[in-house]
Amino acid sequence: MENVKLTKKDYYEMIKGIVVENDVENKDELVAFVEKQIELIDTRAAKAKERAASKKAEGDALRAQVEGLLTDEYQTADDILAQAEGEDLTKSKIIARLTQLVKAGIAEKEAVKVEDRKVMAYRLIAE
Repeated sequence: MENVKLTKKDYYEMIKGIVVENDVENKDELVAFVEKQIELIDTRAAKAKERAASKKAEGDALRAQVEGLLTDEYQTADDILAQAEGEDLTKSKIIARLTQLVKAGIAEKEAVKVEDRKVMAYRLIAE
């Protein structure tokens, strides 16, 4: 049999079933408490989904902007950051989006020499 991990919500549902089936003191209060806890869990889950969707949409917008800045000439992350528009943009955010584009097969990267050091440069893949 497959091991299924029970969630907090599952445990509350089991407790509710036990309370409803048995004759216990304060039955209505216990059921109301358990239902309130289940409702709180559902509310938290819905808010977490909203936040995740918001973060993903924000990331997608930055990814699209970074993709729009790429050309068929190699550019470093610093070059792309200098062209990018937006508040609180950092080099690490730009590099993260560039990495996503490379993994998606939209861009390619190569080490280039800049001022006696090697850095990664990115460009659109020629179609």
